[in-house]
Amino acid sequence: MAQHVDSHLSAIKRHVHLVERDGKSAATVQLSRHFDVASQTLWHAITSQEEISKWFAPVSGDFKVGGSYAIEGNASGVIEACEPLAHVALTWEFAGDVSWVDLRLNNGSHSGSSFDLCHTSLLSPHWAQYGAGATGVGWELSFVGLYQYLVHPNDAKIDEEAFVASDAGKQFVRSSSQGWAEASILPGTTAEAALDAAKRTTSFYLGV
Repeated sequence: MAQHVDSHLSAIKRHVHLVERDGKSAATVQLSRHFDVASQTLWHAITSQEEISKWFAPVSGDFKVGGSYAIEGNASGVIEACEPLAHVALTWEFAGDVSWVDLRLNNGSHSGSSFDLCHTSLLSPHWAQYGAGATGVGWELSFVGLYQYLVHPNDAKIDEEAFVASDAGKQFVRSSSQGWAEASILPGTTAEAALDAAKRTTSFYLGV
């Protein structure tokens, strides 16, 4: 993994959007990445119960519109929309909070597919403290696992805790946090607030 950290970081496009959700102020963290696989392969990796467990975490539930899901040791929610090979929308319920995740595939050419993940959360003290990186860094780490699975599907799943504890993982977290700070400044967050939040996010992930 160490030799691929820089390529992973540069492959991600990061955007932060200040929006409204149900009449309340919210923010959307958007990650975009191109994968050199067919759209059917990528779609199956992000929607199949069996495959999700191979790169992310075990998940159970009724995988249809209106059905519920639960990720082991993580979030649960309801699948709100699904357009095969194009779009999935779901609620993300964790620690008493509800947010929203949209997954979109764009089959731009024969050379691969682009994957957008948007995670929208209501503005809160947690957002003020950690900013976009709290969500963005976590999803970026998941994208590393997804990339590894798509390229080497028979390899063991990446141990995220072990990776973050490694020198390469620490570099990844620091750089990802910085990237999300920079993305946050564009829609209007002050540089001071964004950089302070990035420091707190880095400390959270690295346990320092």
